[in-house]
Amino acid sequence: MSAPNPTPTPNAPRPATPALADQAPSAPPINDPTPNDPPTDDPATRLDIRLLAPAAAGWLTAVVLVGYHPAVSLLTAAATLTLATITTLLIRRTTPRPQAPHASAPIHRRDPSKAIPAPRDPAPARRSWVLLAVLVVVSGMALAAALQTHSLRTGPIRALAANSTTVDVHLKLNSDPVVRRTPGTHRPPYVVLQATIEEVRPRTRRPADTPPATEQPRSVATSIRTPVLVIAGENWRHIRYGQRIAATGRLESVQDGDDVAATLSIRTPPRPLAEPAWWLQAAEKVRAGLRAAVANEPTDVRGLVPALVMGDESALSDELTEDFKTTGLTHLSAVSGTNLTLLLAFVLPCARLIGVRARGLTAVGVMTVVVFVILARPQPSVLRAAAMGLIALAAMTSGDGRRRAVRSLSVAVIVLLLLDTSLARSAGFALSVLATAGIVLLGPGWRDALANWLPTWLAEAIACPLAAQLACTPIVAWLSGEVSLVAVAANLLAAPAVGPATILGFAAAGVALISTEAAQLVGWTAGWPAQWILLIARQGADLPGAATPWPATAIGVAILTLLCLALVFSLHRLLSKPIAMLLAILLLALAVLRPVGSIGWPPRDWVLVMCDVGQGDGLVLRAGERSAVVVDTGPDPTAMNSCLRDLKVDHIPVLVLTHFHADHVGGLAGVLNGRRVDELEVTPYFSPRAEHRRVTDLAAQHHIPVRTVTYQERRAVGQLTWTVLWPARVPPLPPPGTSSATPTDEGSPENNASITMMVETSGLRLLLTGDLEPESQRAILATGADLRADVLKVPHHGSAQQDPAFLAATQARLALISAGRNNDYGHPAPRTLDLLSHQTTRTATTNTTGPLALTNPNNHLSLTTRPLTE
Repeated sequence: MSAPNPTPTPNAPRPATPALADQAPSAPPINDPTPNDPPTDDPATRLDIRLLAPAAAGWLTAVVLVGYHPAVSLLTAAATLTLATITTLLIRRTTPRPQAPHASAPIHRRDPSKAIPAPRDPAPARRSWVLLAVLVVVSGMALAAALQTHSLRTGPIRALAANSTTVDVHLKLNSDPVVRRTPGTHRPPYVVLQATIEEVRPRTRRPADTPPATEQPRSVATSIRTPVLVIAGENWRHIRYGQRIAATGRLESVQDGDDVAATLSIRTPPRPLAEPAWWLQAAEKVRAGLRAAVANEPTDVRGLVPALVMGDESALSDELTEDFKTTGLTHLSAVSGTNLTLLLAFVLPCARLIGVRARGLTAVGVMTVVVFVILARPQPSVLRAAAMGLIALAAMTSGDGRRRAVRSLSVAVIVLLLLDTSLARSAGFALSVLATAGIVLLGPGWRDALANWLPTWLAEAIACPLAAQLACTPIVAWLSGEVSLVAVAANLLAAPAVGPATILGFAAAGVALISTEAAQLVGWTAGWPAQWILLIARQGADLPGAATPWPATAIGVAILTLLCLALVFSLHRLLSKPIAMLLAILLLALAVLRPVGSIGWPPRDWVLVMCDVGQGDGLVLRAGERSAVVVDTGPDPTAMNSCLRDLKVDHIPVLVLTHFHADHVGGLAGVLNGRRVDELEVTPYFSPRAEHRRVTDLAAQHHIPVRTVTYQERRAVGQLTWTVLWPARVPPLPPPGTSSATPTDEGSPENNASITMMVETSGLRLLLTGDLEPESQRAILATGADLRADVLKVPHHGSAQQDPAFLAATQARLALISAGRNNDYGHPAPRTLDLLSHQTTRTATTNTTGPLALTNPNNHLSLTTRPLTE
């Protein structure tokens, strides 16, 4: 046998010597460690974090500079570029030139007197290159920020917006219209969308001394490309992405750092100029086919499947959206990396089965990504979600994917920000990056820790949502003011249904192009896994401690961030110990099923509860065991649903809506969530029409009869009896096409038509007054009705518009006021509080004490409050 050749050939394996350890071609997989193996510094297992510092520095640079004048960005770019040049020269001077290998190099082994010089420590050189990368990225980001802010500042739009100028514009729509409502206000629903102004023509104002017959010179139209945020009426809800629209509106300024140059408020209907491009029309046909495929399914399934597959949220109900927020499933109802990951995970194996290989697979993958982006709309959020989904998929599915994914994530952040620096201040971008970073950096390690005592598939199913949720928790708390305690469990339980629902939804959309009937069959199969997701969302959101309030302040978010960091450093050890994990799960279950804040609330013998619904009204009158009459629902479904859940109310014999302003009916969906409602009573004044239509539509969906109250009618439900004291008369309804009638000097017609009730229960008289204004207060006094009451629900959230004689006639011992904390209306008004104080009436308000509960043990009126959590 011949002796081994000391010089390895290119195809021969290199010996694992200390000098060659860093170039070892392979290493044990990261999830298969051998307990007796010594620790290694293998590049295959070591995270490549060299680009993390440049990515973070570039992100911070963009966050700061997008709010400043382009000159500041240019100065920053020049300074950092100068520093980068100096750093490059220093690195060249301090880095020794590599010496070519000499043919007689082995002679050193035969001459012990010649020592081989020790290799230089590469760490300083690596740090120098990282510093250089940081300076280069910061310089590039500063230049990108300068270009971005310059493009928003050039042209006439900012100057016109500064003067609130009315303009005629030609718009290209860059997003789908989104219908929004403003809780706690009387504003009707409105539409928000992104658009680019392609032509603008300011409207000239006629001077006051110009005769009407004089022809005014028309202003000149200017061709531009400036992004704006459009706010329009509900008649814009049916326009389509990519359309070109002519409109007239008023420009308003925005803050520096926004991704638009101005807002454009439009009150006129849209005037279409051109249809979307052919490929957008084709994509819309596919999206419409998917909606048709699930048209015969239950309401929430019709909303969820298009949202899950293509991010089409047009049919999602407000109630379902709130449930998804509470349970941390919002990413399923919007375009996220999950959608693309699942689609690729299905398409690529199918391509392999039919013989596609190598470059063919790459082409199929690229084509799939392009089709997905077109169907989901080629918007920045979709491109971002696609990039992050591919990175997360690489991290969890290949041996060295974790190492590559960190580098890819850093590159993706840098490239996306260079293309659009306004993303730096986007909450969606931050959530997407943090979730991906959590999966990439924390997921594999936590998976391996759990795999010590759990099956690998289950360990991975737990590690991914846990890592993503923990990384995103501070941002979510800052946005929503709460922390979800059920998000990880909800994602874990929903995960098995997400893949089938998504893939079957895509299949239904494709089949719909051929046959609607066949597509409805596929849509029916997609509805089954979708219903499981809906069940998880509903049941999870209904848990008493599903979400805990958290102060959305700088200090609150900083504290939460520190807590999350502490968990990051301690969870690996905890996850590897089954006993510790079981104890942690038990504590979490206790917090969810019986939150600390709910102990002692509500009092056992409560008679009336004024829910803390923000700027609005929501009252609950006990009618029996787990049964109550509800008067108004507040503006927010989540708040009202939470209040009724705490009271354990699941049957509502009568639901009274005093009038149709959004701060009294906006939370209707929360009341209907999982509860039986026998009857809905409403005021005879059906205005605003949009809210009236929304209420009647919701009632029809839940098969609830709607009846109009009559003056002086008497009702009895369980232990409750009441008499309707108002309205005795209502004004004519406003003409169609108007949001509401014209307010008078003493309030709006809607407020003056509020249902007013004298309720008797448990020996108490309770006067509930809706939003009555002085005009109707005096009218009730004129009827001679007995207004004496133990408790007064002060009209209109304690506004200053009160008739002193009306308040005095009640002789109330206790006055309750429902108002939102830090509301813009100044409710309750000091004048009203003074009036009540002079009448020796005790006053309690939800904006200072939270929800209020009345009890009357042994005819002793008592008030119980629940401490504020924010």
